[in-house]
Amino acid sequence: MKKGIVLIIAFIGLISFSGCKEALTGQSAYDEAYQNTKLNQQGIREITYEQFMRIRNHKEGYVLLDVLSAESFNKNHIPRAESFPLDTINKESAEKRVIKEAKVVVYCGGFGCHASTAAAKTLSGLGYKVLDYKGGLEEWHDKGNKFSSVE
Repeated sequence: MKKGIVLIIAFIGLISFSGCKEALTGQSAYDEAYQNTKLNQQGIREITYEQFMRIRNHKEGYVLLDVLSAESFNKNHIPRAESFPLDTINKESAEKRVIKEAKVVVYCGGFGCHASTAAAKTLSGLGYKVLDYKGGLEEWHDKGNKFSSVE
């Protein structure tokens, strides 16, 4: 009887922790992506759509920045993103908009757009922890996701 109870308790414990990597490792989806993503030639950590979706679906706190123009943001952006156009990013504006401890993800138009890489480089240089979702708006849409808009 004791053996059966021990097995049941062990089984319940296994079920409770299966699929919950953070509970086992203490690491968030963002931190996992940050640590497991190598720096590109510009010294930036680029993440895939799958990594981005793990971060989004994990419901952890992170800041999603659309670094395209305000006009572009108003037409189409990834839901829950904030507009922070590349040409406005500097030390003063970053300090006003994003706390240093924030986990930041930047994106732009897609693989052919380099605004997110430039933004990530600037923000990283200012001491922020940044991931660059290179697929941006193009991949987001291609994967069947909807945009938000201000208009």
